[in-house]
Amino acid sequence: MRIGIAYNLRDDVPDLPGAPIDHAEEFDAPATIDAIAAVLEGDGHRVERLGFGRDFLARMLADPPELVFNIAEGLAGRSREAQVPAVCEMLGVPYTGSDPLCLALTLDKDLAKRVVASRGLATPRHLLIERLADLPGGNAPGGLAFPLIVKPAWEGSSKGVRLASRVTSPAALREQAAFVLGSYGGPALVEEFCEGEEFTVGVIGNAEPRAIGAMQIRHRTLPPEQFLYSLEVKRDWENQVEYLVPPPVPAALLASIEALAVACYHALGCRDVSRVDIRLKAGVPHFIEVNPLPGLSPTYGDLPILAGRMGWRYPQLVQAIVRHALERAGAPR
Repeated sequence: MRIGIAYNLRDDVPDLPGAPIDHAEEFDAPATIDAIAAVLEGDGHRVERLGFGRDFLARMLADPPELVFNIAEGLAGRSREAQVPAVCEMLGVPYTGSDPLCLALTLDKDLAKRVVASRGLATPRHLLIERLADLPGGNAPGGLAFPLIVKPAWEGSSKGVRLASRVTSPAALREQAAFVLGSYGGPALVEEFCEGEEFTVGVIGNAEPRAIGAMQIRHRTLPPEQFLYSLEVKRDWENQVEYLVPPPVPAALLASIEALAVACYHALGCRDVSRVDIRLKAGVPHFIEVNPLPGLSPTYGDLPILAGRMGWRYPQLVQAIVRHALERAGAPR
């Protein structure tokens, strides 16, 4: 089978004057594309590197592959992650992963949380702030209780999330909201901080999606109530955090964490594969966000690390994504 890989590389994104230091954080390194291609070629497929943008469009129009393996994040706008799937659907080419609606919905943290909450699933209370003038003041802004976390509403990969994003006072809230609004070109999400442990759950499948495992992310020195999986921590993950798979929690709690992740995956219309972030609040699992385009670096990607410690070899993960996409599309394998 001819399989094309759609992707964005960090090296292809120019450093714009005034851009935040993490403006290219969500994009991939060439080693990740090489790793995916090696798996596919090892299975006997012919692999084409489609990239993104005009080159991607030209290749899709001239000679489309039989399947697109999509890890492209897109370059601009709230719906940027939906761009490659939209082209694939327009041209009738099967692709891996979620559809344009899901990818656009889940990149908007406010809308994703609203959908999850509408299904009766737990997620921390939040506010959406489009202008600093709209930020409520006082010790209970908008009815929310400190500590709060402030982050861009339309970003992923911890973009805009710093150690300072966890705020405990009105003055710190205002300062952090100003930083997000001034740096990321979209609204700020102000959310009640979950003081308990943090987990990420890998979910795979379609008609009957299932959790392939959960991973607790624990800081080596900070207690959970002070820990934030921020950009600074992620860039120094080998020194600052430990990944616990399976998490050392009671079986009933682990089951409820994985059940919440699968329920959110289903509620948001995810397909093939996703990684769902969960935190405990008063001991109860709460949905934080979902990444339907999870990083697939075999070295530092959270999902490959989680899957590996659950006994999945990296090729098995890539092969499972392809298999679910082809089964869903009814395409020959």
